Amino acid sequence: MQLVVNPKDNNTFATASLDRTIKVWQFGSTTPNFTLEGHEKGVNCVDYYHGGDKPYLISGADDRLVKIWDYQNKTCVATLDGHAQNVSAVCFHPELPIILTGSEDSTVRLWHANTYRLETTLNYGLERVWCISAQRGTNTIAIGYDEGSVIIKLGREEPAVSMDASGKILWAKHSEVQQANLKTLQDGGDEIGDGERLPLSIKDMGACEIYPQTLQHSSNGRFVVACGDGEYIIYTSMALRNKAYGAGLEFVWAADPSVYAVRESATSIKLFKNFKEVKTMRPDVTMDGIHGGALLAARSSSALCFYDWETTQLIRRIEMAAKNVFWSDSGELVTIAGDESFFILRYKPEVVAKATGDQITEDGIEDAFDVIGEQAESVKTALWIGDCFIFTTATNRLNYYVGGEIVTIAHLDRPLYLLGYIPKDSRLYACDKDHNVVSYQLLLSVLEYQTAVMRRDFDTADKVLPTIPRDQRTRVAHFLEKQGFKKQALAVSQDPEHRFELALALGELKTAYDLAVEADSEEKWRQLSQAATQKSELLLAGECLGRAHDYGGLLLLATSAGSAHLLNKLAQESTTGGQNNVSFVSNLLLGDVDRCLDVLIETGRLPEAAFFARTYCPSQVARVVSLWKEKANSVRKTSDRNLGDSLADPVRYENLFPGMEQACKAEQYIKQLAKASIPAAAYVQVPPNIERKVLKEMAEAEASGALRFDDEGRAMIMGGGGGGH
Repeated sequence: MQLVVNPKDNNTFATASLDRTIKVWQFGSTTPNFTLEGHEKGVNCVDYYHGGDKPYLISGADDRLVKIWDYQNKTCVATLDGHAQNVSAVCFHPELPIILTGSEDSTVRLWHANTYRLETTLNYGLERVWCISAQRGTNTIAIGYDEGSVIIKLGREEPAVSMDASGKILWAKHSEVQQANLKTLQDGGDEIGDGERLPLSIKDMGACEIYPQTLQHSSNGRFVVACGDGEYIIYTSMALRNKAYGAGLEFVWAADPSVYAVRESATSIKLFKNFKEVKTMRPDVTMDGIHGGALLAARSSSALCFYDWETTQLIRRIEMAAKNVFWSDSGELVTIAGDESFFILRYKPEVVAKATGDQITEDGIEDAFDVIGEQAESVKTALWIGDCFIFTTATNRLNYYVGGEIVTIAHLDRPLYLLGYIPKDSRLYACDKDHNVVSYQLLLSVLEYQTAVMRRDFDTADKVLPTIPRDQRTRVAHFLEKQGFKKQALAVSQDPEHRFELALALGELKTAYDLAVEADSEEKWRQLSQAATQKSELLLAGECLGRAHDYGGLLLLATSAGSAHLLNKLAQESTTGGQNNVSFVSNLLLGDVDRCLDVLIETGRLPEAAFFARTYCPSQVARVVSLWKEKANSVRKTSDRNLGDSLADPVRYENLFPGMEQACKAEQYIKQLAKASIPAAAYVQVPPNIERKVLKEMAEAEASGALRFDDEGRAMIMGGGGGGH
């Protein structure tokens, strides 16, 4: 029914047969080495144990039983009973201590490979199970049914690993415990980049008596506890010598390294001190888990209860579905992590110490904690560095939280699990599920500075600042800016872009000007011009607009300020810069209609030039019409007649242009008036041009003797004359 090659000896294989036996064969021989008998009905499936510590076979048969065989002693060591129909598939997981069995009763059962205890039963309703396969190196399992297939993941991929304060890392690879020491990296550690795998030397520490699901150092690093299979064992961290052991579903250390707690069941916790049991407590909640730290926490599906380690008094009951609890080393701050968010709380032991009987309710002491902040981030693994909370997220980001702000240290390409922080290295260490250790630079001086700022302890912050490398100060400046300390941020920042933005925000125009000169960016000059305009620094605004080549802005500034000098300069620069519209308007405002006409002619706008000349400078009409006719005649003919012939020249056709002589005299009169600049202060007394009757005004001036024309038709104003705007 099935043939499986021995993974430890590729020359031998085992077969399962409906004759109720399992036979072990050798390649090259037609006779079996031996036969294993014990099933009462036909055997459907067989598999070898992959580890080197047990010479075991597993078989499943139509008698609904699963048997474990020692193929060296040729004996049955265990029988697993539980399936309701024929057993059709069996599998030893290649790495985890798990046996998987599938049956025609539609179920897959998972058994502990050491205790043979049934761990769980899976039923996906896809009829009979026919095959099971486990992928080496992962927790992934594939199951084949009558009606389809299913791929599942067993347990969690978070490794059993722990690091002490000196940089010694212990991890469990199955039941084998290994050690790596970060001190071995001191010689070449500076060359390791962020996120790069550290070349650590691995030391085998021996086998653990249980299959560890978690490893955890005590706060002083002297002891490490392995917990799994419903048991715990406390070892010395140096030599891994057994110090204490016992039954327990979960184990946590207190802040005091001599105190720890063991969760025996969903309703019972045992407390120990110096490896001796001192108390048993039964919380009011059905516990899903416990957490250590400054206070003992018991977690249920809907509440989190904090207890005093010594008195087991309820300190505070918090109604929330918590997933984890992380205490700072000082015991002052604590993070409570939920599925989608986390809360930062401040513990107040002085309030707890003063609490009297009336202040202690069924929910504990109401003022025992203050809520510092809440963030909508999912925390996977975390630790505290001083008052700074470091954590990884479900979206594979490495962040830290300080002062209500979250800063991203790195975007990760895979899930990482935080190990700890070594202050002298200024590096944060983490590992992946395969025990590859990586590190990220995180300067302690930066964290200390940010913490001091949050405490409003600026004296300490000023002392710490010189120890922060210059390339890290811009990050600090961004933090200060977010906290509202923009002036301090300007003094700290090393990034010219950031400093320019801060200078504008603070109204420090001199600093912003110096930075703009260094960068010489049109965008910066434009931004500075806006800030200068808001501050009524019009001279600075004008210079900035000029450096930004913002001729439209300069035109607005010149007209608003009533500055003929600036307008004249703008007319010249805009002409050079090819800004013909601005040049035209500037010259028109200055009264230089001849230059306006030249702009229209130079840009090929001859029809507009002709109409402009007829209105403002009739003496130029003949010249413009001549140019217009010349251009019109150059256009492809649609008939025998030139297009230019349809345009009338005022010199040849005076009858078509009545009043042309008077218009030319008025032109000369207006030019003479324009030479006398009217101060802006007189704006309200001067009638606007639209209200003036120039021909009538000229006739009155000529009649009064204030205006004369010479033989060439040039106007001469003898006294005060009119004007307009």
